[in-house]
Amino acid sequence: MGDLAVRHRLGRAALLSLLLLSAAQPAATTPPTDPADLVLTDGFEQRGFAPEGGLFYKDNPEQRGGQVVFGTRSPLRGRGELTLTAMPSCDPRAKACSERAEVWERPEVLASYSRTVWYGFAMRLNDPLPQDDRRYVMAQWKREILRDAQGDFSPFLALRLYRGRLGFTVETDLVESYPIGGPQRPQGCLPGEARVLSRPQVHQTRALVAIESGSVPEEYPSYFGACAPGIRVTRHADLPAAQKGWIDFVVRSHPGPSGDGHIEILADGIPIVTVKGHIGHAAPGLDRNQYFKFGPYRAPNVQPWSISYDDFRRGPRCSDVIRAGQCPSE
Repeated sequence: MGDLAVRHRLGRAALLSLLLLSAAQPAATTPPTDPADLVLTDGFEQRGFAPEGGLFYKDNPEQRGGQVVFGTRSPLRGRGELTLTAMPSCDPRAKACSERAEVWERPEVLASYSRTVWYGFAMRLNDPLPQDDRRYVMAQWKREILRDAQGDFSPFLALRLYRGRLGFTVETDLVESYPIGGPQRPQGCLPGEARVLSRPQVHQTRALVAIESGSVPEEYPSYFGACAPGIRVTRHADLPAAQKGWIDFVVRSHPGPSGDGHIEILADGIPIVTVKGHIGHAAPGLDRNQYFKFGPYRAPNVQPWSISYDDFRRGPRCSDVIRAGQCPSE
């Protein structure tokens, strides 16, 4: 990793000061003091992470097998792109092992769990595209967790791959759901209800909120077999195909475990889905901030898995990150 800027020498206070000064602010106004108000960007054109982007490659045992390349082969915009590759490093029979090569937001720039934050990033899934049913995640939004927390909390929003098809999931604390085909939902979910997997053993509910164009929910895992009125989904369009090439995502992140969550997802300027209701987690051992990370995260596999990213941006408003189309109304 000779070219990687993964070991910045800036201290916490110095880095935050630099980011605050770099935030896109009118000249006559005072720079923000709350990290949620920062405007962050990184086009991956500096053969390392841009100081004004607030990103880093986390150095831990699960990540050390990953490959990180700042390249110029075929970026979506500008001259640079970032390619992250998860390499085989686990015993394929291991259940608790994962392989990953993820870029994280720096602790100094994390926004409060109660704040709305908008994200933009471009992603290209490189060949060969996995077609199996193992766990594949390309981007995820989570709540900070303290070391003494009990349990494993899944991302409250995640971009996943299911047998070569894109899908977004939302996760929350366990909410009431009704099995499809049961007495309450004999014909399927009612309009606006999320299709969910109820996981009482970990006290969580996972909803499939967006699927790939040309697909139907029945082509996704059958464990999404119940309906949850507490997670309200308004579908505007389906996701582009995983094999399309570059896809530019815009995401509104606002978790709300008590029922006031609000997520918007756009792809290539087209509104995909609005999700409202119970989103995220509230439990002992969880900290006060949300965070975003992206890159290949998977269950063990014998083949490398490579994804390219470009044009990361983050801000408190949709207008800070959108590249095409119109921002959704609040």
